[in-house]
Amino acid sequence: MDTARLSRFVSGLWDDEIVPQLVEYIRIPNKSPMFDAKWVEHGYMDAAVKLMETWARSKLAALPGATLEVVRLEGRTPLIYIEVPGQGDDTVMLYGHLDKQPEMTGWAEGLGPWTPVIKGDKLYGRGGADDGYAIFGSLAALLALHEQGVPHARCVVMIEACEESGSYDLPYYVDHLAARIGSPSLVVCLDSGCGNYDQLWLTTSLRGMTGGNLTVQVLEEGVHSGDASGVVPSSFRILRELLSRLEDPVTGQIKPKELYVEIPAQRVEQAKLSAGVLGSDIYDKFPWAGGTQPVTHDLAELVLNRTWRPQLAVTGIGGMPPLDSAGNVLRPQTSVKLSLRVPPTLNGAKTGEFLKQLLEKDPPYGAKVTFALEKDGSGWNAPQLSPWLEQAVGDASQHYFGAPATYMGEGGSIPFMGMLGEKFPKAQFLITGVLGPHSNAHGPNEFLHIPTGKKVTMVVAEVVARHHEQSAKA
Repeated sequence: MDTARLSRFVSGLWDDEIVPQLVEYIRIPNKSPMFDAKWVEHGYMDAAVKLMETWARSKLAALPGATLEVVRLEGRTPLIYIEVPGQGDDTVMLYGHLDKQPEMTGWAEGLGPWTPVIKGDKLYGRGGADDGYAIFGSLAALLALHEQGVPHARCVVMIEACEESGSYDLPYYVDHLAARIGSPSLVVCLDSGCGNYDQLWLTTSLRGMTGGNLTVQVLEEGVHSGDASGVVPSSFRILRELLSRLEDPVTGQIKPKELYVEIPAQRVEQAKLSAGVLGSDIYDKFPWAGGTQPVTHDLAELVLNRTWRPQLAVTGIGGMPPLDSAGNVLRPQTSVKLSLRVPPTLNGAKTGEFLKQLLEKDPPYGAKVTFALEKDGSGWNAPQLSPWLEQAVGDASQHYFGAPATYMGEGGSIPFMGMLGEKFPKAQFLITGVLGPHSNAHGPNEFLHIPTGKKVTMVVAEVVARHHEQSAKA
């Protein structure tokens, strides 16, 4: 394979077609079902599917025998399923998603979630990097191989529309398509992150996540605070006390030992190596306010905190009026949305049950406390890389990034990986992505670093080609 030729082909396809397609994709407010209960009526999800389907179909002629189907199970989000024939009996699965996180506030002037803007090498807007580019990058990699006549195994591309809601529809599609999918020996996922834009980053683990809405109610309606305070306990104070069962309010450490696991020695060593590569970039990438500091300056501990330790975020609040409408009222209730990241090897379902019991048991003052569980996804810990794959990703990183590949866990969740790990225990995994410093997935000013998108596409092409070489030897 001519790597220089492959680079030119992929870069040209990104410039001429993929970036313009992503610009149009960003305009579509196709929020994941959890954030748009009327997603069917609004039609934005179908619009995103149609955009990707139309472009993909325009490329199938260059992939002989390739087929595309938009699969729709009753009452579920759609899924794009593509098969590209290859040589031999092996299968490669390439995965991504097309649903998006909600708008979020705080976008810079001239930017917005549904307003695509290109500034230098960056394409701003919601969903381009997380994970709209996946279908384009996957097909571009296969097109680059065909352009040179480089053989590859049969490839299956699956793009779901429910990932940001926990992928609750995906198991039904995997079961529905099981006979057609077969047994992949290599799974490629482009929905992860990168520590910098200078080299290839492979994700070695993903945290699980559980969470939901915690509500504390003390009254049927609000009452005058001058009359009730000191008699009626504050729902906010009770909520703080309940959260202290879970999280130390001073250190932020999660208290219950049941929410920890023993971190594998290899992951500890990889954390130290990653910390050495990144240095203070581990925390410098965040938009700190004032003199705020990280929880520790031990860099390896910061890596482990965000990849293998449980951590809590309060991501929403209800029952409180805005400041300019806040009268002297003792409010009847307070609600918060909790997002608890848990270690990769902890069982998500059992963790959700534990969390519900912890928060609802023996409420202070006998208050009405409910925890409505929304997510309970398990994490994922990658199997050890086969020697051929470790060599392939190392070579590809050198070819297209000019630097060695680096390995690090991610703090986020990709529910599909745990599911595939269980279904295909012998498969190898190439989990990578373009969400690097300041790209700010889920937040304001999210962007796709276009050169990294191109290079990751090139890496996928080379690894898929090397996979076929290895399969042929087996």
